[in-house]
Amino acid sequence: MVAEIEELTVEVGGRRIVDGVSLRVLPGRVTALVGASGSGKTTTGRALLGEFPSGARVTGSVRVTGSVRVDEALVGYVPQHPAAVLNPARRVGALLYDIARGRVRELPRRARRGAAREHVLNALEMTQLPDGLRLLRRFPHQLSGGQQQRVVLAQALLLGARVVVADEPTTGQDALTKRRVVDELAAVAARGIGIVLLSHDLETVRALADEVLVMRDGRVVESGPTERVWLAPSHPWTRELLAEQTVLTHSAPATQSTDSVLRVRGLRARHRGGVEVLHAPELTVRSGECLAVLGRSGSGKTTLARCIAGLHRTYEGEVLLDGVALAPSLRDRGRAQLAAVQYVFQDARASFDEHRPVLDQVARTAVRLRGLPPREARAEAAEVLNSLGLADELAARSSARLSGGELQRAALARALLARPRVLVCDEITSGLDTVTRRSILDLLAGLLRDRGDLSLVLITHDLDTARLASRIAVLDAGEVVEQGLAEDVLSAPTHPFTVSLVEASGRSTVRR
Repeated sequence: MVAEIEELTVEVGGRRIVDGVSLRVLPGRVTALVGASGSGKTTTGRALLGEFPSGARVTGSVRVTGSVRVDEALVGYVPQHPAAVLNPARRVGALLYDIARGRVRELPRRARRGAAREHVLNALEMTQLPDGLRLLRRFPHQLSGGQQQRVVLAQALLLGARVVVADEPTTGQDALTKRRVVDELAAVAARGIGIVLLSHDLETVRALADEVLVMRDGRVVESGPTERVWLAPSHPWTRELLAEQTVLTHSAPATQSTDSVLRVRGLRARHRGGVEVLHAPELTVRSGECLAVLGRSGSGKTTLARCIAGLHRTYEGEVLLDGVALAPSLRDRGRAQLAAVQYVFQDARASFDEHRPVLDQVARTAVRLRGLPPREARAEAAEVLNSLGLADELAARSSARLSGGELQRAALARALLARPRVLVCDEITSGLDTVTRRSILDLLAGLLRDRGDLSLVLITHDLDTARLASRIAVLDAGEVVEQGLAEDVLSAPTHPFTVSLVEASGRSTVRR
């Protein structure tokens, strides 16, 4: 045994966010915690690092055993939002070399540099980042969410951890990359490292975990060997989670319009230093339709979304709204243009001020972009939030007291307060459990149905989510490799990359 939690209870502000949880981590074995957002998975996992929410009252015990080397971290942590633990002012290479140099101190001085470099490149390759030399020169903000996640995993491996807590490691990943992440974590476990997997991705859990604990409202409601839980779940909540896994499909809403509301033409986007990361010769979004932009982590999807929204200004070409070119930077766009194109971030939590009520932050959009008086804006914000399933009591809370699914609804409400023509949603379902994810997709489908003039650009790695769209554009390595009607692209893809993506999504992941 490399780690053990016994009867852990964590209470914050009189509310138990973890209630009597026990688990054992064995060398070379994978223990998965699954459940909805806010179920206590992350708090339980972070307990292995000795980290708890501010002001928490903690009872129970946490024990970790392992090496006594001072340069080793017994527990490595890969967070759901890796940007939070990467220094934005330092290149990836500097971050990793600092760790690697500590691992080769016993070598002669002349040998240290080469040995550290080998450690770093091996770690990048093991975490599905084989193009290490180019990546090492980038800053964290120049990486996709999936790439950031794998850099943090490389850090954990370089530190020599005996236990790795992986918090949603496949969040934001396409089917091909998910399979590789499963293979890599399985390889880490094969080296005798215990893995604690915190995940809503039930396919990954089934492929990787030896044992699964199902959590709800801070408690473990069911546990056991993974296959037993899958084939014969005993708790109603487990059955609901597994049932939702099989029904995450939607029919694309019909659109009769041929009018182009948004058009991308001759777009070539670059990162600092002139490295081209995206080439989109022609993309069109019609009034009232959903265009899904589908691709792997690092394919350029988010860069395209940020160009459309005015958040990435280093590009050539044009983004046109109703035939009028938008300024590359949102700072140079007028108020009407800012309102017309709204962006919903993948990490909803990071887009809110945790010290202010969510209602006030949602209402501010209508004040700034539509000139509404504050009282009217708050009333409209409350109405929209209620229509999206957030009651007044929840809207009055700070973002720190809302779950991930609740915050995504609040982020949608904030964007809708601008009354946009185009809504750009960047992987907004990728960090959610199956039940919450289904509710968000139903919500988006309802918005398209009820607001006939609203167009949606849906950035996603997930084929089931892409089925919400009427048309799909596929990106690979920064290039638009295929686009067309959603049913055609998903049922009869023509480009080899799209074929591989569809095949990988359709196949069951083989257990290790």
